[in-house]
Order: sequence, then structure tokens, then C-alpha cells
Amino acid sequence: MTLLDPRERSERGLALQSEVAGKPAADPQTPLQESWRDFVYSEVWSRPGLGRRERFLVSIAASAVSSGLSNSLDLFVYGALATSQLTQAELREAALHLAVYCGWERAEKVDAAITRAEAELGLAPVGYASIRAAPWDPQVRMEQGFAEFNNVMTYDGPPVGNGLPYLQDGILNFVFGEMWCRPGLDQRSRRFLTLVGVADSGADIPIRSHFHAAMASGNCTAAELHEFVLHYAVHAGWPRGSVIQAVVLEMAAKFEQGLPWNA
Repeated sequence: MTLLDPRERSERGLALQSEVAGKPAADPQTPLQESWRDFVYSEVWSRPGLGRRERFLVSIAASAVSSGLSNSLDLFVYGALATSQLTQAELREAALHLAVYCGWERAEKVDAAITRAEAELGLAPVGYASIRAAPWDPQVRMEQGFAEFNNVMTYDGPPVGNGLPYLQDGILNFVFGEMWCRPGLDQRSRRFLTLVGVADSGADIPIRSHFHAAMASGNCTAAELHEFVLHYAVHAGWPRGSVIQAVVLEMAAKFEQGLPWNA
């Protein structure tokens, strides 16, 4: 039997914790703090199944939806900037994207954390593309939203001109007609933010359809989604992780067989 050295695990965890934070991490003073170092960083963040950028996105989104008083959100936003895994502009886009899937109030927590990190790092604010800078044809906007829904979800969305405020003015006009097609953040990054949002919602249809679409669109592999479950569970807890693990297993099997998410 090969025995693992707890000292080596702790040293690896402290080094990785400092690397992720973009500044030296303090030695733990409580069992909980020790578990961040010895499990979360040493054993989860060190895993090769997801890139550092994706792990930052998941941690930022999951920290934003948390109702706790933790300073984790500030830590991850600062770390993402300090280690150049995400730019200021990308983080601002991430905040906008999270507004749709987690609510504007929660997204404001991310926006505020970015502002604090910019100040601490001595970074000047950056410009951003306006939501809509020129006049537009409402019909064209809806048609573009329908096309983008198909591109992101890999199946047809609500019909154009359906007249329902949520499906037309919310889903087609804004979520897919304006937000998903913005140039400030790539689709794969938006996908990971979305997966946290739908997982946190507990809503069956969005969860199943988005996890299937993550694979069908080519944004994620099944192996990456299994890795996502572990990283997400660190923030959301093992019970929620268990629910999402079952969804990933089911949707991965359907994707492999060429079946739609609702087959």
C-alpha cells in the first residue's frame, strides 16, 4: 500500500491557493480553512479535467449566487484578474451574463467585486460595447434572437412573434437577441456561467436542456461536465452536486446516442 504524505498535500494546497488568489495565502487557523487548502485547492483546483480559466468562471458564478457572507467572490475575481485568466472586459461581460441566469441583484455583486479588484490592482476602468448603440427593427431583432437560440441551444426556440412577454421580450429579444451574441465573451465561457446559473435554479427543463446543449454545441465534453460537477459541488454542496451529476450522466448518454435532451 502506498501512503500519501499529508505534508505534501498541504504544501501543494497552500502553493496553489496562493497562485489562484494572486497573492500569498495565509496559513489556516480553523478546520474549515484547512479544508480549503488541503481539499479544495490541493485536490480539486489541481485536477487537469478543467482549465484554470473555466474554474475561475465556475467559482465566480457559484460564489455570486451564494447567500453566505464569504469573501470568496472578491478572492476569485481578484485572482482571475491578477493571474490574467480573465480580463476586466470579460469579467464585466460575465456579470451581465449572470444577470440573466442568476438575477440582476446577484450579478451586481460581481460588478461590485470587479470594481474593488480594479482599485486594489490599480487598474483603470475599461470601456464596453453598448447593449444597443443604433436604431433597430424589432422584427429583425426577434429573428436574430431565434437564430442565436438555435446556435446556442442546438434546437429551435420560441417562435418569432409569439406575443408572450417572457418568451418574446425576454428570451428572444434580450437573452439571445442581444446578450448571448455580444462580442465581449466567448460562447464556451458563457456556457460555464450558464451551467452554474441553471444548476442553482433547480429548474428541470433549463438544467437538462443546457447540459445537453453544452455537449451538442461543442462547447464542452462529457468529461469536462463531470469535472464541472465536482468543482460546482465545492460551492453549492454535495446534495446539489448529486442532482447535477445524475443529469450529466443522462444527457451524456443521450448525446452519445444522437438523441435530443427531451427524448
